[in-house]
Amino acid sequence: MILSANQIQVFLPVLFMFIVALGFVGLVMGLTHWLGPKRDSKTKLESFECGIEVQGNARTPFSIKYFLVAILFVLFDVEVIFMYPWAVNFKQLGLLGIIEMFTFISIFLVGFFYIMKKGALKWE
Repeated sequence: MILSANQIQVFLPVLFMFIVALGFVGLVMGLTHWLGPKRDSKTKLESFECGIEVQGNARTPFSIKYFLVAILFVLFDVEVIFMYPWAVNFKQLGLLGIIEMFTFISIFLVGFFYIMKKGALKWE
């Protein structure tokens, strides 16, 4: 698709703003790197976490259950968020909207019962 001269003229201010923004970011990052202090020490290069002293190795393996529960929470949380617009427009959607939402909820419940059957939420 080739843009016409009129279409290019419409997008020219956006392109100019994008170039100015990138230039500003590059300039500020370059200036802070060039002008900033460069004093490296053992304490400065040490990892810092909330004021607590470092203990052990950061590569200690975690239980996969932690990550699984976190991913499932995000997944089901996003699915519940999709129900909000349906609840707001419940009356305008009519019978078709109800059928679609019950289909969505049934697929949601199939996934939920699947993870329950697999024992994904059981802690040992």
